[in-house]
Amino acid sequence: MTSVQRMNRFFLMLAAPVIGLLLCLLLFPPNTEFQLNTDAHKTDKNLNAASAKLLEDLNVAEQNAKATSESLQKTLNLYNQTTQAMSSIVQRASIQAKRPEGIYDKRIGSKLGRPVETVDSDKIRIELFRVNAVTYTGYAMKVKLKDPSAMRMSLAGETLGSSETTLKAVKRNGAIAGINAGGFADQDGKRYPLSTTVMNGKYLTGFESSFKDLYFVGLNNSGKLIGGKFNRQNELDRLRPQFGASFVPILLENGKKTAIPSKWKASPKRAPRTIIGSYKDDQLIIFVIDGYNEGGRSGATLEEIQNQLYKIGVVNAYNLDGGGSSSLVMNGRVVNRPSDGNLRPVPTNFLFFK
Repeated sequence: MTSVQRMNRFFLMLAAPVIGLLLCLLLFPPNTEFQLNTDAHKTDKNLNAASAKLLEDLNVAEQNAKATSESLQKTLNLYNQTTQAMSSIVQRASIQAKRPEGIYDKRIGSKLGRPVETVDSDKIRIELFRVNAVTYTGYAMKVKLKDPSAMRMSLAGETLGSSETTLKAVKRNGAIAGINAGGFADQDGKRYPLSTTVMNGKYLTGFESSFKDLYFVGLNNSGKLIGGKFNRQNELDRLRPQFGASFVPILLENGKKTAIPSKWKASPKRAPRTIIGSYKDDQLIIFVIDGYNEGGRSGATLEEIQNQLYKIGVVNAYNLDGGGSSSLVMNGRVVNRPSDGNLRPVPTNFLFFK
């Protein structure tokens, strides 16, 4: 055996196992289907488990959602029941709260009699009564301001020194009623408001400290009657006057009669009068008393008016300019009988709006 042959034989022996393995693989291929089936079975099993878990979670979520929905519905029902109950309570409370007011109003009305004319709107209620006392006659006007803007004070011509009748002021401003307001002083053919006068929350000619028997009366920004004597401006400012005028004297203060100055008891003793006051529920009362002249032989004395107001339960009352200035206008006509035969032009008027 040659060396070449020996070398070939050596390498053949080395390759024999590999060749044998290849022949076996060719003759007997391995069964891969079992492995694949096993993997697929495992995958299906995992999917089934995941699906089952998902269904279980969905069932739990559905039950939780149902429970939450039922809880929300119960809460909503309870809320609706509570709201209805509260509305009923508020309604009953409102009715109960109005009963004392209604009873008090009936008491006032019983002392004034039956109204001869009424104006009623969302902003105001006005009731007009006849006043027939033994020694004087006139009218009483009870006013409930439902809105503070239902009453204002007008300045004639919107300028100082001008004057106009109450009827003209009512028509010019589109008011439903009006009365003459504060006193005045004539100078150089012009007519100026007396002392402290407030328009639209501002002092028309500055603040003037009360002297002698002068007082200020008007409404604050809440629609309540305010008045009295004020020595310093900050005293009046604290009451937040929206408008007002000055005259003499005060007749009632906090439900008590005030002393009437001797001068105003006698000059004149009897005369036409215009008075503004308020009840404890903030309703306003206005008296306009007729008289045929200013000589003191007709009309009413201030003491008579004071006693009358006190008897009908008025808390605060202020005498406004009287005599020929006394004016009462309602629904476009002059209600009272002016002592001059015609309405006197004045610088300021209290007006009422529907």
